[in-house]
Amino acid sequence: MAASLVRLVRGGLGRSLNISRSSCLLQQQIRAQSSTTESRPTVRPKDGVAHNQLAAFGEYVAEMMPKYVQQVQVTCYNELEVMIHPDGVIPVLTFMRDHTNAQFRNMIDLTAVDIPTRQNRFEIVYNLLSLRFNSRIRVKTYTDELTPVDSAVPVHMAANWYEREVWDMYGVFFANHPDLRRILTDYGFEGHPFRKDFPLSGYVEVRYDDELKRVVAEPVELSQEFRKFDLNTPWEVFPAYREPKEAPPKLEAGDAPPEKK
Repeated sequence: MAASLVRLVRGGLGRSLNISRSSCLLQQQIRAQSSTTESRPTVRPKDGVAHNQLAAFGEYVAEMMPKYVQQVQVTCYNELEVMIHPDGVIPVLTFMRDHTNAQFRNMIDLTAVDIPTRQNRFEIVYNLLSLRFNSRIRVKTYTDELTPVDSAVPVHMAANWYEREVWDMYGVFFANHPDLRRILTDYGFEGHPFRKDFPLSGYVEVRYDDELKRVVAEPVELSQEFRKFDLNTPWEVFPAYREPKEAPPKLEAGDAPPEKK
C-alpha cells in the first residue's frame, strides 16, 4: 500500500513538472515570435473583396445622382471618395444619410485643403461614418475665395463648428449657416492663417500694455536683425572652430625656403 502511494505521488509530480516545462517553452516561443513581429513594419494587407464592394457602391451612387457626382475613386487602404459639384452638397449628403443602402448618419469631420495653383483653390472634404454598415466615405467638393458653399448644418448638426473653423482658417463662406463666426482666432483678426499665401509672421502682433492695462493688437514690426538668417553651423561661426589654414610645406635638408611675393 505504501509503495503504491509513493509511485502515485512520484507520477503526479513528474506530470506536473512536464506540464510546467511545456508551458515555459510555449511562453518563450510566444515571446520570440512577438519580438520578431514587432520589429517588422505594419502593413495593411490588401482586401480585394472590400475594394470591389466599395467600387460597386461608388458606381451605384454615381448612377443614382449623375447630376452632382463627377468622379468616384477608391484610394489606398480601401477608402472611397466621391467628388461632387458644389451645388450637390445638400442633395448628396441627404442621400448618404437617408438611403437604406448608405445610412451615413454621422459626420466625423469637415475640413478644407488649399491648393493655390488651381482655379478653385479650396477643396472641401466631408468625412462620413455609417454605424449600420461599419463603413466610411469621403465626399469632396471645390470652391474659390468668393463663391459660397451651401452649409451642411440642415443635414448634419455636427457641421456647425466645423464650418466655422473652415471659415476662420481658410475664408470659405458657407451660405445659410446659422452662426458663421470665427471660432479659433481673436476678435478683429485679419486674414485666414491656413491659406498658403498667409505670411508666417501674420499681420498683427499682440502684447500687454502697462499703461492701458489690457492686451492690445498692433501691426507687426520686425527688426532687421530678425530678418537675417545665418545658415552656417555654430562650428563655422566661431573663430576657434574654423578650419585651420594650410600649413607651410616642410623643407628637407639642403632645400632653400621659397621666396615671398
